[in-house]
Amino acid sequence: MKSMTEQTAMAKHLIVISYDAFSEDQWETASHLPNLSRLIKNGAYSNILKSVYPTLTYVVHTTIATGVYPDKHGIHHNNPLQPFVKEEEQSWFWFRNDIKVPTIYDAAREHNLSTAGILWPVSGKSAIQYNIPEIRAINNENQALKILKSGSPLYCIEMELKYGRVRKGIEQPYLDDFTTKCAVDTIKRKKPNLLMMHMIDLDDAKHVYGTDSNEVKQVITRMDKRLGDILQAVDEAGIKDDTIFLILGDHGQFNVRYKVHLNNLLQEKGLIYEENGEMKWRAYFQCGGGSAYLHIKQGDVEAEQLALAVIRDDMKDEASGIEELYARDELDHLHVGQTTKYMLEAKRGYCFDESMDEPTIVDLDKQGVKYATHGYSPDKDDYRCNVVVSGNKVKNDYHIGDIKMVDIAPTMAKILGIDFNHCDGRSLDEIFIF
Repeated sequence: MKSMTEQTAMAKHLIVISYDAFSEDQWETASHLPNLSRLIKNGAYSNILKSVYPTLTYVVHTTIATGVYPDKHGIHHNNPLQPFVKEEEQSWFWFRNDIKVPTIYDAAREHNLSTAGILWPVSGKSAIQYNIPEIRAINNENQALKILKSGSPLYCIEMELKYGRVRKGIEQPYLDDFTTKCAVDTIKRKKPNLLMMHMIDLDDAKHVYGTDSNEVKQVITRMDKRLGDILQAVDEAGIKDDTIFLILGDHGQFNVRYKVHLNNLLQEKGLIYEENGEMKWRAYFQCGGGSAYLHIKQGDVEAEQLALAVIRDDMKDEASGIEELYARDELDHLHVGQTTKYMLEAKRGYCFDESMDEPTIVDLDKQGVKYATHGYSPDKDDYRCNVVVSGNKVKNDYHIGDIKMVDIAPTMAKILGIDFNHCDGRSLDEIFIF
């Protein structure tokens, strides 16, 4: 007798490719390239997938893996709050135990399905069977050792011995080429029921060169070639008829002209100060590109009032770059985690930075600097993401329309035939052929 999983699964194998920063402005170009267009023709798609707030990679990927909003899953930013620590020296939410709810890869293991993760965010020390987590050495840590301790040691060593020469640290396009080679090998030799992988080339190119650069166009072409390699691996593994692909972006990016150093405003009011050679704070902005959390020392009502007055006064100036000040009732409506009572949203063309070693507003154009970033509200125009779901039991060339990031995990559960009922979203049942 067949198990319930076999009876209800849409496919035995699901390959999830997170294509970081793959948003609606790339849809026209990418959807006409050979491999993605083939998947679209044989599947369902949308270029108006709505992300979650703030649109930061680790926040969104945790929603992808859990099907719930940040106020439930607990990952509110890429990084825990670390005042005055340089960005490159900060810890990130690298580990599975930072997530407060079940994940799809945990549920898959509970249903005796095999799982693989390649550079999937917030998956360190998780139950993923074949796991190379996305993790970075800081403060003189050993990168190789940190990965081995946080992932599947034998699998990590095997992939490193086979393909490590392809990689040059985190430099692109080499990192995504390494990820692709690991995925191809894993598909052919392990045939996991669930493979989740994170491709970062596009996000990196947008940050450095802007959203409409030639470098971005080159990544779109490279990515389609990588997709072709993965499709071929599925074919060679003999699992093509029983595999569904899910390719999706996590957020868009906007070009930035002005970088706003918000903590300078608080320092000018004495809310950030130096004492005995050490920096202290009563109020502090944790910035995330297009948004920022205002943290107030617990119980310091005066600091809260002073900080809000500073913000409201600054907002009177059109050039401040602040579009909105959100209080807790609005943040509840936006499903933002409970770490703070206030958030700022940047205007398009502006971003927030928490460092305090530059003027409050820096004009990047005048410095000849190209830059783009994310973190903005998912309700901003031209900021939706793309998704393609393709396989034998998926309707062909089917436009899904308006969907949400919280719908991805329940749809993954539906494909694999597993119970995963705590989600804020819904399974996209309309895309399947029953």
